[in-house]
Amino acid sequence: MVKKRNIVKSTLFFLLIMAILFFCLFPFAQMLSLSLKYSWDWGNPSWIPSKVNLEAYKELLNIGGSLKDVPESVRLLLSESPDLTETQKEAILSKYQSTGDVFPFLKYFANSLMVAFLASLISVCLSILGAYSFSRLVFRGRSVVQRGVLFVYMFGGVLLLIPLYRIFAASGLLDTPAGTVVSLIIIYVVQTLPVSLYMLGNYFRTIPYSIEEAAMIEGLGRFGIIIRIIIPLSISAIVTVFIYCFMIAWNEYMFASIFLKSYKGLYTLPIGLKTLFVSKNAIWDRIMAASMLTAIPVMILFMSIQKNLTGGLAAGGVKE
Repeated sequence: MVKKRNIVKSTLFFLLIMAILFFCLFPFAQMLSLSLKYSWDWGNPSWIPSKVNLEAYKELLNIGGSLKDVPESVRLLLSESPDLTETQKEAILSKYQSTGDVFPFLKYFANSLMVAFLASLISVCLSILGAYSFSRLVFRGRSVVQRGVLFVYMFGGVLLLIPLYRIFAASGLLDTPAGTVVSLIIIYVVQTLPVSLYMLGNYFRTIPYSIEEAAMIEGLGRFGIIIRIIIPLSISAIVTVFIYCFMIAWNEYMFASIFLKSYKGLYTLPIGLKTLFVSKNAIWDRIMAASMLTAIPVMILFMSIQKNLTGGLAAGGVKE
């Protein structure tokens, strides 16, 4: 007997979903609206700007360069000084240009992308091997080790900050820019590896073991099974873990602000945003534009590969 659909419950459920969706999207809509408004339009409560302003995005992305602030005396000097070369004139004008030097988004973006990608890749590779050993191999102390990897989450990042900094400083890694980046990547791997092991370990247990037995009969070893059986059947879970690790490393601020303090050229986007907020260039449209440019890459990454976030790829692979 098919139960009659309850219209009241369906309506309440729909309203609840819409409320949650509005709560999640409201900050992004507000950021986008304010980033596209001119200063005289900031008091407008409407989300739609009276006139679209793209100057903040052009400045942050270093597209073009406004010379409207060049004093008239400097313009006359440049026009009436034939002895000045083109290179010298460009050097003088560059001091008055409003460009991405205010917030070098592309440099910060490249730094964040490098650190987040390497940390995520290393974390995923290690978690694949560790999760397979937890889910398939039997060895003494497996349960203790499996539960112990989550022990790191019992301590907050603030408590670990000073000990980790002293360890890396004593090792000499913080004396060079490359060593500092390596230290930061190691920290991000340590932060994301426990959850990665937990997520992949649970997924690997859903893969029928008889598939591996058949592969062993064909002569495959453990590493061959992982590469040719486990990884293809778990690509959805692996992509999910990679996105999780990437987002953690992309948005992390506390460790990056301490470790990269002496290397301004290695700043990541969260640190760059902080420096922009407290600088003389902290204008609302520029701040909101920088925030949107920081959030967009993660959104694009998630939407571009969300088709891979489907489970059950091993279903039907073998008959039990």
